Amino acid sequence: MTILLGVVYPLLITGVARLVFPSKANGSLIEVNGTLQGSELIAQKTDTAIYFNTRPSATGYNTLASGGSNLGLTSRNLYNLVQMRKNDVIEKNKLIGDTDIPSDMLFASASGLDPHISPQAAKIQINRISEARGFTEGQKRQLGILVDKLTETPQFGIFGCKRVNVFILNLELDKLK
Repeated sequence: MTILLGVVYPLLITGVARLVFPSKANGSLIEVNGTLQGSELIAQKTDTAIYFNTRPSATGYNTLASGGSNLGLTSRNLYNLVQMRKNDVIEKNKLIGDTDIPSDMLFASASGLDPHISPQAAKIQINRISEARGFTEGQKRQLGILVDKLTETPQFGIFGCKRVNVFILNLELDKLK
């Protein structure tokens, strides 16, 4: 049983996955001009003004220590952390103080590695990115269209919510002229 379930079965499943879903079975890695840029499945920290920022990570985007923070809703530490993140988002994006900030920009994902943000979280960053890149109004509109174009719908129309992959969005942002 050890050989069957510990060796044969995993090799069989891995072989089938590589035949049927080769990109996904190999980590959904993305190369640009022959250079590996990353995986579309794992968030990468981006806190520069010229790129979309991902949601916070409780693990500092460390793939080895994937997990949440275990801070509960009654935790003073969580409250302070969320307030700090809210102030940071408002300051970075030059928003009005009472602006509603999407929760995905305030709370870390359960794994700490979620590469997606909500379309609303992406749209509140458009002005900052446009200003940092010196975009014209036309390019700024194109950026909004790009966010809409890359917005993924819930899986099978019911699981999850609309989301945008920040890694893919940032790669496409670099192509925007």
